[in-house]
Amino acid sequence: MSGISQEDVAHLARLAHIDIPADQLGHYAKQLDAILNAVAEVSSLDTANVAAMSHPVPMTNVFREDIPGVSLTAEQALSGAPAVEDERFRVPRILDEE
Repeated sequence: MSGISQEDVAHLARLAHIDIPADQLGHYAKQLDAILNAVAEVSSLDTANVAAMSHPVPMTNVFREDIPGVSLTAEQALSGAPAVEDERFRVPRILDEE
């Protein structure tokens, strides 16, 4: 016998504002029961010697060091711009707001 009844599924559906047809309640009850059984099985395992992890495989930082280097001056950066205004790139307006 299922630990989740059709009435439980109907109640959960109402709480979640989900319209589940009455003829489908038994189907969802079986699926939810299987999920709860799987969670209970995993919960019953002894995990005292299992290290906590955020990812199943070890991860390393693949980014390079953030080392400041030589960069363009404002004049050099703006030198190739099609339009400049107040020492900034001038771009076409896309909104009608001021």
